[in-house]
Amino acid sequence: MASAARGEPAVLPTPLAKAVIDPHAYAEWDGLLDTFDLIRATTPVAKVVPQEEGLFEPFWFISRYDDVMRISKDNATFLNNPKPVVFSFNQAIEFSRAATGSDMLVDSLVVFDAPIHPKYRKLTQDWFMPRNLKRIEAEIRALAARTVDAMIDAGPELDFVEKVSGPYPLRVVMQILGVPTEDEPRMQMLTQQLFGGQDKDLSGTGMDQMSPEQVIQLVAGAVKSFEDYFAALAEDRRANPTDDVASVIANATVDGEPLPPRDMAGYYIIVATAGHDTTSASTAGAMQALAQDREQWARVRADRSLLPGIVEEAIRWTSPVQHFMRTAAEDVEVGGQLIRKGDWMMINYVAANHDPTQFDDPRRFDAARSPNRHLAFGAGAHQCLGLHLARLEMRLLFEALLDRVEKVELAGEPKRATSTFVGGLKALPLYLKAV
Repeated sequence: MASAARGEPAVLPTPLAKAVIDPHAYAEWDGLLDTFDLIRATTPVAKVVPQEEGLFEPFWFISRYDDVMRISKDNATFLNNPKPVVFSFNQAIEFSRAATGSDMLVDSLVVFDAPIHPKYRKLTQDWFMPRNLKRIEAEIRALAARTVDAMIDAGPELDFVEKVSGPYPLRVVMQILGVPTEDEPRMQMLTQQLFGGQDKDLSGTGMDQMSPEQVIQLVAGAVKSFEDYFAALAEDRRANPTDDVASVIANATVDGEPLPPRDMAGYYIIVATAGHDTTSASTAGAMQALAQDREQWARVRADRSLLPGIVEEAIRWTSPVQHFMRTAAEDVEVGGQLIRKGDWMMINYVAANHDPTQFDDPRRFDAARSPNRHLAFGAGAHQCLGLHLARLEMRLLFEALLDRVEKVELAGEPKRATSTFVGGLKALPLYLKAV
């Protein structure tokens, strides 16, 4: 591949290219990993070209761990702007441009580059650091205990996603934001329409019957509802500030000026949505792995020092944020391919986190895996703001689970979400035997 940078670009064959952007392919996990293994072994940096002209802009698919890590850390060469930071069809980009004047429906932390990004990130970064999170650890621990109590009351058979991994991280993030309990169902619904919009079960809208235009409008409607809700919340926190994150954002200034309304709305939306949906997916993934491996469940029950490894491995194994897009700021060589200035590329975290050159037997869930330098939180300047919170939430929940549950096993077939962006289990039927 060394000479490829000077020759014709590698192009993914049509079946592989379709799988990379097909949300249904991401719901079939083993088949998806087979696809990524094939791509990684043959054309680890390759162009995805639409078969239908104008469907989407061609992009480079990046599947190797080392390449994804390099791109993630080099935010000067590989930009979040000006093109969308999540894979989008041209029709959706045009809709967004007409509705908002931007190629992206939401302008949040994940879409900004320096010098704006570090200034915005700094506003809340201290809030999500371990030292500050200790202030609310007891509150999260109590919530974890109540969640497990409710789970046991609902058992012995239940859907773990519905009863535990969905509502628990949602409640944590809403408490941090200052959103009242009665508004949580609304936040959950809007999140599922925003991130689970490709899945008819999660969006709750019969999307299999919708045209592409209707799907785009559904997502845009969710964004508008979020914006209206958080505009009212921000107005309240400016008049009545508290110690929650909503107050920090509402009263923040950058270079002496308050955040523009669209940027403020985007900040609220990314904290409210990414802060729980991804943790939900990792939590459900951990429980699936443990339910399928009685020996590992017994081992971690007997030795709680394995718990941090369970958490970290679950995050790698599930890789809830499945990709982000980047745009080349200059001509650059990656994996023997010449990527031109302005080219769009997909860094795929699922593929990178299952790269056998970095992770031995990557499909195996191994609580003792070490080292485990996964990319599920990203890397560099855009590494996930809430990574310490996610680890804390999962650890406290599993401490409560291991105290109260003697035995766990699958009670049906787990089902994954149909989504190319944020993915994970949407149903996990379990049988539980309480202590």
